[in-house]
Amino acid sequence: MKSDAVKKGVQQAPHRSLFNALGLTKEELDKPLVGIVSSYNEIVPGHMNLDKIVEAVKLGVAMAGGVPRVFPAIAVCDGIAMGHIGMKYSLVTRDLIADSTEAMALAHQFDALVMVPNCDKNVPGLLMAAARINVPTVFVSGGPMLAGHVQGHKTSLSSMFEAVGAHAAGNMSDEELEDFECKACPTCGSCSGMYTANSMNCLTEVLGMGLGGNGTIPAVYSERIKLAKHAGMKVMEMWEKNIRPRDIMTEDAIINALTVDMALGCSTNSMLHLPAIAHEIGMDFKIPFANEISAKTPNLCHLAPAGPTYMEDLNEAGGVYAVMNELNKKGLIKTECMTVTGKTVGENIKHAVNRNPKVIRPIENPYSETGGLAVLQGNLAPDGSVVKRSAVVDEMLVHEGPARVFDCEEDASEAILGGKIVAGDVVVIRYEGPKGGPGMREMLNPTSQIAGMGLGSSVALITDGRFSGASRGASIGHVSPEAAMGGPIALIEEGDIIQIDIPNHTLNVKVSDEEMARRRENWQPREPKVKTGYLARYAALVTSGDRGAVLEIPKK
Repeated sequence: MKSDAVKKGVQQAPHRSLFNALGLTKEELDKPLVGIVSSYNEIVPGHMNLDKIVEAVKLGVAMAGGVPRVFPAIAVCDGIAMGHIGMKYSLVTRDLIADSTEAMALAHQFDALVMVPNCDKNVPGLLMAAARINVPTVFVSGGPMLAGHVQGHKTSLSSMFEAVGAHAAGNMSDEELEDFECKACPTCGSCSGMYTANSMNCLTEVLGMGLGGNGTIPAVYSERIKLAKHAGMKVMEMWEKNIRPRDIMTEDAIINALTVDMALGCSTNSMLHLPAIAHEIGMDFKIPFANEISAKTPNLCHLAPAGPTYMEDLNEAGGVYAVMNELNKKGLIKTECMTVTGKTVGENIKHAVNRNPKVIRPIENPYSETGGLAVLQGNLAPDGSVVKRSAVVDEMLVHEGPARVFDCEEDASEAILGGKIVAGDVVVIRYEGPKGGPGMREMLNPTSQIAGMGLGSSVALITDGRFSGASRGASIGHVSPEAAMGGPIALIEEGDIIQIDIPNHTLNVKVSDEEMARRRENWQPREPKVKTGYLARYAALVTSGDRGAVLEIPKK
């Protein structure tokens, strides 16, 4: 056992004395030591139930012959952090989570791990850590929130943000806004649409690191507790068989995840997190590759914010396995990949049934023949940019309009709410990338304000920052290189004509090469917005959005 390094032999007598201080018995010290990484806290709605999940995992581990020991991981609620300095600290926690979990797991020599995340950066951060640590590991999330109900209709957090824009436009009263406020988020859990948290929990299932139902069983269902017990039991099986994360998270598994991402219409943030996870297994993931997958993968689901269905509906329809089984009818899934069930992907999904073709379109009748995400390149984004194609209305798939340029999110929001943005405009928000932000803030406020003001079918938004999974519309993020690195987005001027062609994967500005060269000569790097603390260190180490914003030591 790996934990023998801290339990066996004369030299380890001091170590055992500390285990005695924990109340562990000699019998327990003869068993595998299993770390339970708990993301529980009392500030994130998706995490307030994780204490119960953790207790169920502990019971499952103990039932199967292991000794569970809990240690924490942090989590930020993106919704609460949205629209202020707090959002600078959201993406950056992914690497803190990975680093701190690596430190705890290797310092204490755990034989196996069960990861208990739920929200946006927790899930990829712990997947990154699992790949680094590479001891038998199983994931079990806290589960999605149930949809809200307002005026007889299901709703969610994205509708809440858009309601603010509708209120500003005079289309919603104070009383109606308060009604939304009180009913949009009715239970604990990760917010109820196909936002980033639920996207990544579903993709954890696809990667093979979570049991069936990990991404879709609602947080408030007792079935979630049973799933957690089974996760605890299953990690002991993984330990006995010595099946490790790098046996599961292979290049083929990453391709499966990207394929299902396209079918589900996942958050654009998956195009930050999948490259980062791939980086940890040594895979060179260049985001334009996603277009190859998208070209052959039909989009089968329109979950909120792209459509009127929610995670609870996907769960009832058969969940992630049912989506994978539909895709496998055309041979789009690599079925030989190993999973934490101890079985291959093919064995896991072969009996999955699509119980609701309105929620999961049959492969013969997709929403579109191509996937939910697209990567755009051109003279405005030479290294790529990302758009959630499945959430863009048809009339905005191709768009040309004048640039309205802002150097931060707040200025853009002020202009939108002040009625200064009109139909046809292309809102450009720059210096919000991984380095420039720093922290690559999500732009849910401006995208929701555009929708709420009734401009969702006539105004586009591009940024070197990123978008929430709750964003919809012609919202193009991750523009690379970013402005802070002198990317072309830094050279755009008010009124320049921006050309967006999502079907042909292009993003260009109608400015000559000669004029762009002249502007580049006059461009000067900006002073860093933050010069001390973690954000300053992060900005010094972070790479661009097209590389997943991974951290690397600068080359000398």
